Amino acid sequence: MRVAMFDVHRYDRASFEAQNQQFGHELVYFEPRLTPLTAPLAQGFACVCSFVNDQLNETTLRTLHAGGVRHIALRCAGYNHVDLDTAKALGLIVTRVPEYSPYAVAEHAVALLLALNRKLHRAHNRIRDNNFSLDGLVGFDLHGRTVGVVGTGKIGAAFARIMRGFGCRLLGYDVHQQATLAAELQLSYVGLDELLSQSDVVSLHVPLVPQTHYLINAERLNRMKRGAVLINTSRGGLVDTRALIEALKHGQLGGAGLDVYEEEEGIFFEDLGEQILQDDVLARLLTFPNVLITSHQAFLTAEALANIAHSTLASIRAVEQNGDYSYTRVC
Repeated sequence: MRVAMFDVHRYDRASFEAQNQQFGHELVYFEPRLTPLTAPLAQGFACVCSFVNDQLNETTLRTLHAGGVRHIALRCAGYNHVDLDTAKALGLIVTRVPEYSPYAVAEHAVALLLALNRKLHRAHNRIRDNNFSLDGLVGFDLHGRTVGVVGTGKIGAAFARIMRGFGCRLLGYDVHQQATLAAELQLSYVGLDELLSQSDVVSLHVPLVPQTHYLINAERLNRMKRGAVLINTSRGGLVDTRALIEALKHGQLGGAGLDVYEEEEGIFFEDLGEQILQDDVLARLLTFPNVLITSHQAFLTAEALANIAHSTLASIRAVEQNGDYSYTRVC
């Protein structure tokens, strides 16, 4: 199968080349993101492979379909950026990577929490300036603290197990409760409002769907325990960023560790070091000393990259051979 690979970085190419040795697809790499403007590059390809911040809207999909594309292989778990109604109407097959490494994302969430709590980012910058003062670097023991896990699927469960190892009390919120997990970790399922009001740390591990858009808004931020820490390694649209800024300004929120941002498209994954940041909301967020932001890198481990590449290439083969790809199919 000849595959047009969009929004490809060096780490993508290395993992896909290694995994493709057992599949033998012809992979053609394009550095730009897949958008209405770049979609014509896929002319003559039966399959395109795209990433999380590509623009798979109606215009893009119609251009791809007109050019001969019949399969869109997402090398990510989320698909909220895809116009599924248009894809279905055009008869386009859309597949994704349902899971790659829950440990990668869970461990990054913990890393954000630890660095933010113990102010490692600020301490590191001080030391580089020969400032060895400890003033302003006081954190808190995680042991004995209450951690709220919003979404207890594979990633949320992995995060909860790590936090249990720290000796934390666990609260969980999920529309699909797991009795076995609750018993294993002594995790108590409660309503979202109760979780927010009792937790010292809240970590988000739910997909972005219409029901979860702005799950954390001004009202829910005000219900959080004053001084609590919010961690988001899931999707930026779960959090109303402007409301988050207000909560930080007024001290309602003690800190935020974010690997995602609701308007990250065109910013994250790019080197903008020689440019002026045009996103005023993100620029304001970056001014807070109690905010730690990474550029959607929670998935970025060797194991996860290998799993992403293998699952994506296997789905392409299954579609090509009319095999069973129901596990990865979105529409």
